[in-house]
Amino acid sequence: MVPDRCICLRKVEYSETSQILLLFTRTHGLVRVIAKGAHRVSKAGASKFGGGLDLLEVGDAVFTDRPEKDLAVLTEWKLREGHSQLRRSLRGMYLGFYAAELASMLIEEHDPHPNLFDRLEATLGELATPRAEQAFLAFQLDLLREAGYLPELSVCISCGRPIIDRTLIGFDAQRGGIVCRSCEGAFPQRSSIDGRLLSIMQHVIQLSRDNGAARRLPALTRHQTDPINRLLADYMQHTLSRRLRLVPYVLS
Repeated sequence: MVPDRCICLRKVEYSETSQILLLFTRTHGLVRVIAKGAHRVSKAGASKFGGGLDLLEVGDAVFTDRPEKDLAVLTEWKLREGHSQLRRSLRGMYLGFYAAELASMLIEEHDPHPNLFDRLEATLGELATPRAEQAFLAFQLDLLREAGYLPELSVCISCGRPIIDRTLIGFDAQRGGIVCRSCEGAFPQRSSIDGRLLSIMQHVIQLSRDNGAARRLPALTRHQTDPINRLLADYMQHTLSRRLRLVPYVLS
């Protein structure tokens, strides 16, 4: 049995009383567990796991540590943060669920990323505030970089030269990066991005970090973040060959 701090990224109700969960743990990476009897209530009215775990909850867990098994067994769960404020913000909830979906797809099971765990925990706390858009974008870029999927956003993926003409820049999802005007003819499947939005991404990536969190994030609106999120979603769906379920809600 091992203890760890966890964030619930995914849940599936299993039978009438149990749950199968995907937990992002701080020191063990992604772990799939079964919470047997999560919904079962004793005669005294108590439930072993407080009536079951919910998405995005943060808690201290104890579970079996046998990586060769498909499912670990969750034996203890102590809720630390239920994000009550976040659950009153529809936009914040969509961004939180999207962050959980991205983390579940980009991180390998049993591959620890403690700094990224801390970033996600801190980001969830900001998604119910006016800083939601820039906080989510910073986390998304950090997640892509940590997982090794960050696209090339500084030089042309074909010739390697910095982008000079920033009026409208090509981006190729298949090759994973930006394309200059001289080379764009060789990339017929490219999409376009406003050079100002590219500058925003480059700026956020280059910001200094304080305990992993980007410092002095610029204030952003959906007018700026929606096109960036759409561009990165198209890139990730092509790279992973899987659809992202939350995209229609985040970009509606």
